[in-house]
Amino acid sequence: MSPSPSADPLLPLSPAVFHILLALADEDRHGYAIMRDIEQRTDGVVRVGPGMLYGSIKWLLRDGLIEESPRRGRPDDERRRYYRMTAAGRDLLRAEAARLDAAVGLARARRILPRKA
Repeated sequence: MSPSPSADPLLPLSPAVFHILLALADEDRHGYAIMRDIEQRTDGVVRVGPGMLYGSIKWLLRDGLIEESPRRGRPDDERRRYYRMTAAGRDLLRAEAARLDAAVGLARARRILPRKA
């Protein structure tokens, strides 16, 4: 699968943006939950601090790749903003995943990584 032509100018994604979009792929999350998801999913290898997270969220919102979700947390925590991925964000995430998959395929072909069983 080749990346979508409309996504090409945005590729490659930074690791932070890639992992932020992955965190939003299955459910709406607020900022702290996004950071926690990334850290847990990568066993702490990838860490996105608040500055990088909220700078990336601002860019993703501006470009229509994510949007604020109407979902809110507990009644005593109304200040949290939840985010969700848009269709354009999902397309971009798919394009980046395909790009990374192709790169891994090249590494396997050159015997840098073992071939899939």
